[in-house]
Amino acid sequence: MASTKLEEAVEPRKKSNVKYASFCAILASMASIILGYDIGVMSGAALYIKKDLRITDVQLEILMGILNVYSLIGSFAAGRTSDWIGRRFTVVFAAAIFFAGALLMGFAVNYGMLMFGRFVAGVGVGYAIMIAPVYTAEISPAAARGFLTSFPEVFINIGILLGYVSNYAFARLPLHLGWRVMLGIGAVPSALLALMVFGMPESPRWLVMKGRLADARAVLEKTSETPEEAAERLADIKVAAGIPKDIDGDVVAVPKERNGETEVWKELILSPTPAIRRILLSAVGLHFFQQASGIDSVVLYSPRVFKSAGITDDNKLLGTTCAVGVTKTLFILVATFLLDRAGRRPLLLTSTGGMIVSLIGLGTGLTVVGQHPDAKIPWAVALCILSILAYVSFFSIGLGPMTSVYTSEIFPLRVRALGFAVGVACNRVTSGVISMTFLSLSKAITIGGSFFLYSGIAGLAWVFFFTYLPETRGRTLEDMGKLFGMEDTDTAGEENAAAKEKVVEMRTS
Repeated sequence: MASTKLEEAVEPRKKSNVKYASFCAILASMASIILGYDIGVMSGAALYIKKDLRITDVQLEILMGILNVYSLIGSFAAGRTSDWIGRRFTVVFAAAIFFAGALLMGFAVNYGMLMFGRFVAGVGVGYAIMIAPVYTAEISPAAARGFLTSFPEVFINIGILLGYVSNYAFARLPLHLGWRVMLGIGAVPSALLALMVFGMPESPRWLVMKGRLADARAVLEKTSETPEEAAERLADIKVAAGIPKDIDGDVVAVPKERNGETEVWKELILSPTPAIRRILLSAVGLHFFQQASGIDSVVLYSPRVFKSAGITDDNKLLGTTCAVGVTKTLFILVATFLLDRAGRRPLLLTSTGGMIVSLIGLGTGLTVVGQHPDAKIPWAVALCILSILAYVSFFSIGLGPMTSVYTSEIFPLRVRALGFAVGVACNRVTSGVISMTFLSLSKAITIGGSFFLYSGIAGLAWVFFFTYLPETRGRTLEDMGKLFGMEDTDTAGEENAAAKEKVVEMRTS
């Protein structure tokens, strides 16, 4: 009887704590909105920027894709900044940088000023895409890891949808004003984000890194399912921070290690073990194929693609593009509930297989329309629209959210931050190359041929995922190492290399 009462007393607390962790993850993940908004709004704004500033296709595709390259600066600076001022204030810093970039783009009077605004906004985006998943992973309880760590991808999609809606809402303004309002109004979500962040607690890992054990314990008790899990998580973080288990107190001294970063680079990049090499290749391959399969070409250039498919009216173009945003957002929400139920591999393989078929359909439709420029071919236009909607749906249900979720799981603790940074760098560079070459590629091999090429890359991705990536759902850190061939001595060394783990987690982001 007493046991039943105890279970009843504990159960509501479990639910309450998961809700609180979800609330924190949602707030942090909202930083991803600024990347999504920029992607979405540029797709429509580009139509008017080209007309107003009279720039070439090459200048336009550089303008569209260069933000991904600029974001690398923010991505690699985010780790140092977040170690210095904390995860929470780093989100505020990211929002402030993007706020300035959005205003610069909104008030741009020429192409050069617009490019400078893209540079500033790109640095802010780089901060956001690094700090959002890091904070979310550090605040999340184990049982909801897959669900909560997919939130940044959810908010990227919400941002894309908001960008599309902004295009549609301001398209009727005068040419010189419309695109400037579309870009400048991006400062609004940044300002709101900076204010809402103050409702978040600080990351317990950062608090331990600063020796503030009492504050970390308080946060973990609010975000863990049980007091036992909170105590276990605190013990693990103390080990990673190099604090002996027998040392306790409200505030303690945290030991520092010299040459830790050099050791991490050596272990991950310069002379990795076969297991670490496989983990690194898995992460880099996942990030590469996510972007190389053409998602930015569809999302950034969807109005141009729909125009090639035979939809010529600007309002219809932007309206159809909004449908893409709605579809993408709905399916990413579905994916968040499937990650911890269906498993990583089934979703990833199904997603990539669907993308292959969709890209072949899109390439076929665009090729048929391109061969009959003076004729309306309704079935080909319908095939193009359905293929794009199917493509973003399949992407959003697997490959989209899976990249950050899987990467955050597979790296050993001591090299996780650097491994994640390498993956993000690969992701952003690939994204930049794809978005800065799409128009030139379309002229060289036709727009339909471009999507046939992307379907071939997606086919290679499916083979890579099937043969190289193991299932990770429900695995502990120790089991994760064994999946990739890591020896027991390696995992034991990971648990005992306290100071080394601390440096990786906190300094090499």
